[in-house]
Amino acid sequence: MAGWDCMEKTKNGSISSLDSDNSAPQGVELRHLRYFVAVAEAGTFTHAAERMYVAQPTLSQQIRRLEEFVGTPLLQRRREGVRLTEAGTVLLEESRAVLSLVNHGVSRTRHAAGLGRSRLRFVVQPHLPPTLAAATVSRLRSAAPEVDVTWLETSLDADFSSILQRRADAALGWMSSANRALPVPLDVMDIGPFEPDVWISARHPGAANGTIGLDELARMHIIHGPRHDDPGTYDAWRSVLQGRNPSFEFTDPPFRQSLPMTLAFAATGSRPSAVLTGPCHPVGIDPQSTADAGRHEMVPVRVEGSPLTATAALVWNTDLPRELQQVLFDTAEKIAS
Repeated sequence: MAGWDCMEKTKNGSISSLDSDNSAPQGVELRHLRYFVAVAEAGTFTHAAERMYVAQPTLSQQIRRLEEFVGTPLLQRRREGVRLTEAGTVLLEESRAVLSLVNHGVSRTRHAAGLGRSRLRFVVQPHLPPTLAAATVSRLRSAAPEVDVTWLETSLDADFSSILQRRADAALGWMSSANRALPVPLDVMDIGPFEPDVWISARHPGAANGTIGLDELARMHIIHGPRHDDPGTYDAWRSVLQGRNPSFEFTDPPFRQSLPMTLAFAATGSRPSAVLTGPCHPVGIDPQSTADAGRHEMVPVRVEGSPLTATAALVWNTDLPRELQQVLFDTAEKIAS
């Protein structure tokens, strides 16, 4: 790594000052860098050990050896976790660059030897708008016909932990205002903002003009969720509504797989009720009524001012080979345009 000097040992065997031949300290191996990056990203030795499938004492020992090789502390150990020193911050950036180059080199070598194609584990979150999901799948398959994609349909938490913990490589999901700052080493490409439909009684005054105010909505009984389907968006929208009504809470849908049954449930309630969908159409597009509306005397409307939104985005791990990251970036750019 550029800027690193070899260290010598003193006569008693301890690490001494650095040389000036611009080579890495003797003894540093890729596994040390991988362990260090894991600890820096996880924030604790416990979580990093789980991620790397090693015992915590072993991980701690390897990090101490790395610090001895480098000749300076890289982490500040605290009760609540670890923090990078100034030197640790530099090493983290350089380690990521080195590991990325190694992964890229191995991938190119395998291709040159005809040992297989690139692989990508891609998460598609359930309950996405069908047109958005279909466009993403189509674009990704067209952009990377030589890549073996494993499609995973599963929920995502607000931190995209499945990608952080390397159970998946990339995902199509929702970004809300609460999770805009993704943890390193994740990268994101926005596709565009989407908003939900709100189904209200056809007798409600807002049904005539197709909109309802946020203040009035916050006073209603709203069926939405369940939270585990999309916790980031769920929590962000609940926070917006609680800003208008501090006691507000969503009600879980009684029939999670059937909108018609949930609409019938809301229409026959003893208090004003609404059904809030997940993000389903680009901001500013009027909802389209269906046969479900007349059947249950419920109509879809928009919320005035579009205060409830989530941005569709492709998220991926920057440890991926550069050519795969470029494929994901191009896919998101084409869908957004």
